[in-house]
Amino acid sequence: MKRFLPFLILIISITSCKNETKQELEEDTELKELFGLMQGSFNSDIQSQVDSSYYNISLHMYPIWEDKGNFLYVEQALTSMQNKPYRQRIYEIKRATDSTFSSAVYNLNVDSLWIGMWKTPKAFDSISINDIALKEGCEVILKRIAPNHFIGKTGDDTCVSTMRGASFARSEVEILEDKIMSWDRGFDADGNYVWGAEKGAYIFNKLD
Repeated sequence: MKRFLPFLILIISITSCKNETKQELEEDTELKELFGLMQGSFNSDIQSQVDSSYYNISLHMYPIWEDKGNFLYVEQALTSMQNKPYRQRIYEIKRATDSTFSSAVYNLNVDSLWIGMWKTPKAFDSISINDIALKEGCEVILKRIAPNHFIGKTGDDTCVSTMRGASFARSEVEILEDKIMSWDRGFDADGNYVWGAEKGAYIFNKLD
């Protein structure tokens, strides 16, 4: 019996490694799925035509630093004023746990230098992650609830925001194959609504 013990240990070890490798591949596939869904150009034109309380906003998200991880340059603007975006960020998409993913948010040092650079993402090769600043507490934690369907949100009061008298911002996100729904709102120190869409999320339909 003793002569078979090392052989049995080897079989168990090989099987365990195969299972771990399979799990890692499955996890990597889900991360790639999420990262792929977030890429492209979107706008809220359809929603703005149905409900005038929503603006027609353009959203562009394109991969940068492709050899360094899953990074996206993100630019938002009124569709009629795309040369004057009101939000420019870099997102880093990673696995947070075995069942969740995180989208960390970074500020660029000089926003104006990067307007429209979603068209030429290779331009970001001239800077590195050391040239951007993490927005602590503003990461969105996402969960995959079905193929090509992720839902997530920030912490309730972890993302500091001083815009229009707010103390913190809260974001809720839903990502599907043909659209991204995003509800960003600001609240004061007492939890009172200060800014953002009142009725619900903006619906950004994918254009490409």
